[in-house]
Amino acid sequence: MDAIKTSDYRVDSAIRLSNVPTLNNLNATDDALKEHLKDLRKKLGKFQDIVYAHGKYSVLICIQGIDTAGKDSLIREVFKDFNSRGVVVHSFKVPTDLERKHDYLWRHYIALPARGKFGVFNRTHYENVLVTRVHPEYLLGENLPEINSVEDVTDAFWHQRFEQIKNFEKHIAENGTIIFKFFLHLSKDEQKNRLLRRLNLEEKNWKFSPADLKERALWDDYQKYYEEAINVTSTRKAPWYIIPADNKKSARVIVADILYDELKKYKDVEYPELAPEIKEHLNQYKNQLNQE
Repeated sequence: MDAIKTSDYRVDSAIRLSNVPTLNNLNATDDALKEHLKDLRKKLGKFQDIVYAHGKYSVLICIQGIDTAGKDSLIREVFKDFNSRGVVVHSFKVPTDLERKHDYLWRHYIALPARGKFGVFNRTHYENVLVTRVHPEYLLGENLPEINSVEDVTDAFWHQRFEQIKNFEKHIAENGTIIFKFFLHLSKDEQKNRLLRRLNLEEKNWKFSPADLKERALWDDYQKYYEEAINVTSTRKAPWYIIPADNKKSARVIVADILYDELKKYKDVEYPELAPEIKEHLNQYKNQLNQE
């Protein structure tokens, strides 16, 4: 299997999505990918346990991708060996009435992982510069000052929103949140295959909506705005990683490998030391229990 080099996927300079591959099988069989992912899951699960005990960092994993990119199954498979007390997954849907009464970052802020925990955002705060960019009429539901019609939504508005998002990420990073942002990069042909699968397999029918085809017709717009959002907001403390997503199994391995490769750099994350007065009497406590 090909070695996975994190820097090959991290966005450190301006990219063109059309030039980034959507497929990387890592020259591995499905069985080899499955075994490698199993090994990475165990390592990540162990690290999560130490993060929980250490209690000084939190980890935020943001997963974005167009419909059928494989977000749900990636989350299911990559985090399978995590202790449920240490990881929380949030799937952000259309904002509720309560959420619309707050600023657009509010619902994401209150869902941030506590110190010692991992948080996974399935769709993220970037929906507010992606879906709303393709459908600016959605912004009218936010009841924003000075935005009374689509014509009021200018380039300056989007620039301001990008800056707000970067400031949000800068703030939480400076306060102990380790941030990963993954874009699952799917080809249009593969999306077609996955939509057809939803239609052809009865057990997958429930996943299909006619709206999927309406959004697919806007493919070029989504690619354009994803590209801009990634280029503008990939920073040292909150980098974007572009993951080839046409092969779900290899995409999961790449994400898991990047997570472990980056997290193991945090050498200060370790189990806390026992208080000297407790450590000194460990044998006494053992004897006390054994004599019951």
